[in-house]
Amino acid sequence: MRRALEVCGTGAGDLGASGIGVSGAGPVGVGPGGLESGAPGPSGLRLAGPARKDAADRAREAAAEDVPVGAVIYGPDGTELASARNERERTGDPTAHAEVLALRRAAGVVGAWRLTGCTLVVTLEPCTMCAGALVLARIATLVFGAWEPKTGAVGSLWDVVRDQRLNHRPEVYGGVLGAECAAALRAFFR
Repeated sequence: MRRALEVCGTGAGDLGASGIGVSGAGPVGVGPGGLESGAPGPSGLRLAGPARKDAADRAREAAAEDVPVGAVIYGPDGTELASARNERERTGDPTAHAEVLALRRAAGVVGAWRLTGCTLVVTLEPCTMCAGALVLARIATLVFGAWEPKTGAVGSLWDVVRDQRLNHRPEVYGGVLGAECAAALRAFFR
């Protein structure tokens, strides 16, 4: 059974394109300090209930054989469309990042490559490939956990998703459950 995305605003914010309660408009960046569980973001975003753990659950599944990154895509109504974890080692496919796999699966569920109004939640800041893919898929909102200073393409090393030359720029909430997500990655690389 697919769970609904439970996200609540802290004030009288508007519903963003993805159904997330936010105040204000336009892309929002949260610095490397990030957001912690249940803490409201600069625009009132707060992940609640099982939704904030879904991507982390996918990451834990990957930890035995690949870098523990998990991704979940929610439809405009908050219903979970697809989830994935890194599968590069299992499949031998260098593009089998959690985000790309979740995008492919969600597109299959929707029956179209445009995932307009959807939200992607992922445990690690997307790389250039994944950031480009989510822009091309027209994802409305990106929520990610840990910042990735070596390969991150959503503000750390590059900022693909906010490049003014592109035809689509999602709202971005970075550092959500950042400490928790970073701890899982540190444990994997020990």
